[in-house]
Amino acid sequence: MAKRDFYEILGVPRTASAEELKKAYRSKAKELHPDRNADNPAAEAQFKEVNEAYDTLKDAEKKAAYDRYGHAAFEGGRGAGGGGGQGDFASAFSDVFEDLFGDFMGGRGGAGGGRSRAQRGSDLRYNLRVSLEDAFGGIQKTINVPASVSCEVCRGTGAEGGAEPVTCPTCSGMGKVRAQQGFFTVERTCPTCAGMGRIIKNPCRACGGAGRTEKERALSVNIPAGVETGTRIRLAGEGEAGLRGGPAGDLYIFIEVKDHPLFQRDGVHLFCRVPVSITTAALGGEVEVPTIDGGKSRVKVPAGSQTGKQMRLRAKGMPALRGGGSGDMLIELAVETPVNLTSRQKELLREFEKLSEDNNPEGSSFFSKVKTFWDGMKG
Repeated sequence: MAKRDFYEILGVPRTASAEELKKAYRSKAKELHPDRNADNPAAEAQFKEVNEAYDTLKDAEKKAAYDRYGHAAFEGGRGAGGGGGQGDFASAFSDVFEDLFGDFMGGRGGAGGGRSRAQRGSDLRYNLRVSLEDAFGGIQKTINVPASVSCEVCRGTGAEGGAEPVTCPTCSGMGKVRAQQGFFTVERTCPTCAGMGRIIKNPCRACGGAGRTEKERALSVNIPAGVETGTRIRLAGEGEAGLRGGPAGDLYIFIEVKDHPLFQRDGVHLFCRVPVSITTAALGGEVEVPTIDGGKSRVKVPAGSQTGKQMRLRAKGMPALRGGGSGDMLIELAVETPVNLTSRQKELLREFEKLSEDNNPEGSSFFSKVKTFWDGMKG
């Protein structure tokens, strides 16, 4: 079977320039690559034809011979795949590989295939402690954040006088250089521009060419009502300045709510342990309890209340962070045992104990169970 014309395979006229040949080869190779044509069994053979055609026509001497004698110029062992010029072919094939897989592998970015010329600044974290009262009502806080900011002298460009960086002469703005090793082409980060694609001829004296300087900034932060430990607040663009005019990072404020001497928090609910005297617990009465908003409420204590008894104050807890009302406050009673008794008080308590044998239901129940337990052990 006669071999197809190389120009026909690439889809270019015989007057095509070297750049047009390379462009046509890259287009055809992408179109016919086997990885993109799994359902086309003929694609692999066509892909090899394209490679053979370009390997011949990209070499000036081979191209001249082919233009004069056609395929007969390479009969007798001088195949189109032999000889020199592998560098251009490997370079073109590397470009095709990047076009096919560059996005998936995080390859070329930006115009000209180089790495992004400006780099985004780093995100910052700031830990902020607030009181439970501040978390209840919300508050406006001013914080001082040490960070890199855009250089005012060079306006973030990194160059003296705000001049724009110039294209790196080593990599022509690609941010990477290639070295030929046999058939393979190895890419490395450009040593001149460190992968940026551009260089600064006259670095700014204030920032040393970085385009940013260290400075402490005062920021006003709105702490919404209902925050709790672990709440994260994001301030877009308030992180470190970008490198050489790149966008700034973000500032993340992590909230820690300090412990409170009176209240314990569980989500939107609050707990408050309130001591009551034996007399109030036995006879009933009222106690005055504080609330987180700075007010106070009177709570009725039922007669015969025991330590641990809880009572609920509706909507006296913490507000929900994103709306939805407020939690409750739970009052837990702690019946106090009096201390430092006088002789008369002791005498009255002993007399009271003799008269109250039938007034301690929990104690009577407990000792009844103890007696049953001991009787069972004897049996």
